[in-house]
Formats: sequence, structure tokens, C-alpha cells
Amino acid sequence: METEINEFLIKPQSTFINPYTDFGFKKLFGEEGSKDLLKDFLNQLLPAEYQIVDLEFRDKEIMPEIPEFRRAIFDLYCENDRKDKFIIEMQKSRLEYFKDRVIFYTTYPIRNQAPKGGVFKIVKGEEKKIDWNYKLKPVYFIGILDFEFNDEDKESDEYVVEIEYKDQNNKVFYDKLKYFFVVMPRFNKNAEELKTHKDKWIYFLKNLSSFDDIPSILNEPIFRKGFELAKISNYDAKQLYEYERSYNDYLGFKASMDFQYDQGKKEGMEEGIEKGIEKGMEKVAKQMKLDNEPYEKIMKFTGLTKEQIDAL
Repeated sequence: METEINEFLIKPQSTFINPYTDFGFKKLFGEEGSKDLLKDFLNQLLPAEYQIVDLEFRDKEIMPEIPEFRRAIFDLYCENDRKDKFIIEMQKSRLEYFKDRVIFYTTYPIRNQAPKGGVFKIVKGEEKKIDWNYKLKPVYFIGILDFEFNDEDKESDEYVVEIEYKDQNNKVFYDKLKYFFVVMPRFNKNAEELKTHKDKWIYFLKNLSSFDDIPSILNEPIFRKGFELAKISNYDAKQLYEYERSYNDYLGFKASMDFQYDQGKKEGMEEGIEKGIEKGMEKVAKQMKLDNEPYEKIMKFTGLTKEQIDAL
């Protein structure tokens, strides 16, 4: 390990980290010291009535109620001061049944709100069990996508897609389950075109690894802190090694998934796309096994089960 680290000690190609990597995403949003960045970013996506005052990180791995069922491993999972649930995912490339996965992920923080062992309250000094009334806390899924959400909408300049459940009359059926997708390929504004704080955040994330210095448009306290956290020269040898591995994982996974998707798309059939993506996942998983990556990481990257990985 020490030899590998020493061999990596070369001058970085960039001044700042790539936020699409697992290492970079965690540095910016997933540590206690960067919680104010995550809160500020999320508040740019959420309506005024849902603004976050405080956040608490929760366990990113949620086990199923039945052991044989698939567990969920999120990039970030947190709650605000009202106990609303937030799943934040950095999606590097297209995955098989992407929308299905998103829906599936949000079922975990919904089901886990059911009290274990029942609900109790004190009545005249005695603890009594009462029926749970099924009242739920809101659940929000925020996906930062390094790919086009819908090919048919790729000409759209709406870089944030907000989705909620409505009836046939376009009235909101349920307002406590919302999905926000930040579609990075749609954001093409330059510094002079930035009008809102939300614009600045997307500009920051999309261009971070290409900056040499802090641009004047982002010379604000919240972004200055983000640049400081992202500055590669601030990292020690171990952190540099971790970032290099994370960056290589990102490049390899994205290249493989994008290639397999394009190959499937050329076949002109949905079946071809799904088959191509599945094969790409198997190739990525096989290489990650050879690199002795942990099962949890392989499962999260590829969506394969432990049994499928063992069979490769």
C-alpha cells in the first residue's frame, strides 16, 4: 500500500477534484465539516416552504425487513430538523432501469417510518400501546446526473427536472414524495449568464475540476469553502491515493456504461439497450473483483447482487 502511495506522488493534473467521483462528492457534501455546503445546495432546489434549517446524516446503508431482499446503499442519506428524508445520489452514467431504481430507493425511507414494536404513549402515568396512524414524513430524492435524463428532452434548457405525483386533472395527489434531477448536460451557461444562486451551484459542480483559480463570479463564502475542500494540494499522500483510485473508477465505469448504452442503442431496440448495459455492468464488476474492491462498492456501482458477482 505504501509503495503504491509513493508511486502516485506526482503533480496533479488539476487544481481541484472532480465532484463526480465518490471521493470528491463525499468531500464536498458528505462530511460533517461540509454540511453547510450540502444544506445550501439543497435549498436551491427545494421550494421556499421546504427550506432546510439543519441536517443530520443517517446511515447510508438501509437493510431490508426481509434478509433475502436487496439492501439499499445511498451516496448520501440525511434528515432535516423536521425529520424529512433526503436521498442524494451522484449518478455517473446510465444504469439499467434507472427510473425503476430511483422509485425503489425511495421505498426504503418510506417503509422504515413504520414504528418497530408499535407506538406507545403515557396515559395517566402508564405506558399504553396505540395504533400507528400511518402519517409519514416527506421523502425527497435528489439525483445529480452526468447524463441526459430523457433523450427526447435533450434540447431542453430546463436543467432541473422536478417530479411529483399528480392526478388526471394535474392536481397534486401526494405532496410528500418528490424527485429532483439535476441534468448536467443541459447546463451550458458561462459565467456571464449566471443569474441565480442555483445557477452558480451547478456552474461550480460542472466546472470545478477545470478551474485553476476561484472565478470572480463564485468568490462568495460558501463557494470559497467548497474550493478549499476541493483543492488537491491540501491532501496528504493517503488522500491523494484515495482520490486517484476514485477518479479511475469514475472514468472506467462511465466509459464502459456509456459505450454499452450506445452499442445497445444502435441495435434500435430497448431490449438491445438493456442487454448492452447488463453486459457492461458485468465487465465493470469483473474488473473491480480483480482489483479486490469490496462487494458493497461493486454492488453499488453495478446494481448486481452478490450472487451475480460471485458467478463472474
